[in-house]
Amino acid sequence: MGAHHHHAGHGRAHDQNPGFATDPHDLHAVGSGRKMLAFRVSIGLNAALVAAQVTAGLWLGSVALVADAVHNAMDVLGLVLAWFAARLALRRPDARHTYGLARSTILAAMANAGLVLAACGALAWESLGRLLEPHPTPPGLWVMAVAAVALLVNVVSAAMFWRGSRTDLNERGAFIHLAGDAAVSLGVVFAGLGLWLTGWAWLDPAAGLAIALVIAWSGYQLLRESLALALDAVPRGIDLGAIRAALLAEDGVEGVHDLHVWPLSTTVTALTVHLEHDGSRDSDVLLAAIHDLLAHRFGIRHTTVQLEHVACGRRC
Repeated sequence: MGAHHHHAGHGRAHDQNPGFATDPHDLHAVGSGRKMLAFRVSIGLNAALVAAQVTAGLWLGSVALVADAVHNAMDVLGLVLAWFAARLALRRPDARHTYGLARSTILAAMANAGLVLAACGALAWESLGRLLEPHPTPPGLWVMAVAAVALLVNVVSAAMFWRGSRTDLNERGAFIHLAGDAAVSLGVVFAGLGLWLTGWAWLDPAAGLAIALVIAWSGYQLLRESLALALDAVPRGIDLGAIRAALLAEDGVEGVHDLHVWPLSTTVTALTVHLEHDGSRDSDVLLAAIHDLLAHRFGIRHTTVQLEHVACGRRC
């Protein structure tokens, strides 16, 4: 009926290989050695930090250090979750999961957001408890020293995810975790300094409560965005109106309908669209032009385009 179907690129590998293993367009996740190394190093550093902080906190009688260690422990769990999802995202599609498992990165981002909010709740509860009930003042200088080490570890870990956090929601989740840990550790450093100089025990829980509120806001933002992706919302930074206008501006295209854009993972976006054309250009040439337009201008390489000759009417 004059309709043409096009999967991004040229391959007909789906027809030749039911296992989908040879089509390069079916690698739906962007992975790199840098990303995997960042996850492994951060997990190792933070796991060691948790053990050291718990030991120091119990020895010094500092609830702030123990609370910081618990927060770090939750983030180690979050990093393991994100790393596992990133590994799953690199697995090739199969006959059951034709998109692969890249969508697990979105689920990991949602779980990370939940962990951030849970950690904030625990931190706020602990801080309020310490504000309301008197407690022995721990040695401020030692509290400050241990928190400074934690701050350094978290800053180094967060820095490894900074570049990827701008484009990958999963890495952004890890970055927010680690940046939040760094903020908590910085708060404990100042609390330790205050304890050392003044002996005012309330400084520590007051700083913890303020930091919990700041991190909770970041966690809420991450949860809202990852939930939107899970519901197939158009990914952040993609303008559906601009895509429609660009398609209509292409020579030979008379109409655009059934345009859908959704995330396959936190880094890969898919698009399907029906284009009405006037037949003035060869179909394969037009498809190639559309594919290049979407790939280079909008960064969408997983595309399915159906061409409908306007002479067909709505029967196509």
